[in-house]
Amino acid sequence: MNGPTGVTREDFASDNHAEAHPAVLAAIMAAGRGSAPAYGGDRWTAAAEASLRDLAGPAAVPLLVFNGTAANVLGLSVLLGPGDAIICADNAHFAVDECGAVEAMLGRKLLLAPAPDGKLTPAAIEAVLERCTDVRTPRPSTVAITQATELGTCYTLRELAALRELCDRKGLRIYLDGARLANAVAHLGCKVADIARFADALSFGFTKNGALGADALLLMTSDLAERAPYLRRQQGQLASKMRFLAVQISALLDGELWLDNARHANSMTTRLAADLEKLPGLRLTQPVQSNAVFVELPPAATNTLRKSWTFHLLPAGVTRLMTSHATGQADVSDLATEVAASLK
Repeated sequence: MNGPTGVTREDFASDNHAEAHPAVLAAIMAAGRGSAPAYGGDRWTAAAEASLRDLAGPAAVPLLVFNGTAANVLGLSVLLGPGDAIICADNAHFAVDECGAVEAMLGRKLLLAPAPDGKLTPAAIEAVLERCTDVRTPRPSTVAITQATELGTCYTLRELAALRELCDRKGLRIYLDGARLANAVAHLGCKVADIARFADALSFGFTKNGALGADALLLMTSDLAERAPYLRRQQGQLASKMRFLAVQISALLDGELWLDNARHANSMTTRLAADLEKLPGLRLTQPVQSNAVFVELPPAATNTLRKSWTFHLLPAGVTRLMTSHATGQADVSDLATEVAASLK
């Protein structure tokens, strides 16, 4: 992008800002030739769904949607019964960044629990349950987590297993917001199925990882699958020309391009964090485990950098720097160099 100085700068505000991957654009163009059945009755959708099942497990039921908010609302609506509430981290994306979509569209209450590192713990969930003991309080039925979290951290498989054990014991279901699931898989060195098996439903984000606009919801419990397609239709997320969503996902799944993209984004973040940690007076506020760096910068340095770089400034003087599949090593080096100069 061009800053006020007219100098081209890489955008570190969000992986949503990155261009679509060329393979995705080529796939869309190829799928645009000729006609095809609507509403997912085409061969491209069948192929994408089959590939998603290969990754998440044979029991997975995939539903393609336009974006991450849609996947979250649909996934939670499938899990919730009448009067049910949702336990989530106080910094969860659907709690603070989706304009109250869950509350507005589903009419359900979010019960917020503290998560300083972005991750819910069994103790935090139990503390919420202790507050909800009779008909005067909401009835929690679902725990919603994010992998990777809004603070760039990742649940380990052991942490996910502990959450699953608690939820099974308490009769709770688990929804996993996987807008950056690819980055978590890349960090953990695991498979999608290793994470998916701990959830009743989860999203698998592609828009932040090279797609033009396509995400998937994966239902992992067979009793959820029957009514989910009807809810997707009611919520305006059944694409008439589904093939154009499907080919984006297939293009990224082919040859594990989705994983290569995530590994590249993560590696650029690791490189950036290493460069910043060498600078005196800077402190990273969160472990670097995906494609986000959270760093405390002096206000004067922040103001200088904002003249030519794009990034998000969070409360308490914390700066969030995001990388993507399109971030280059030169972009990282240039930013680190200018951070160092701004500190002087």
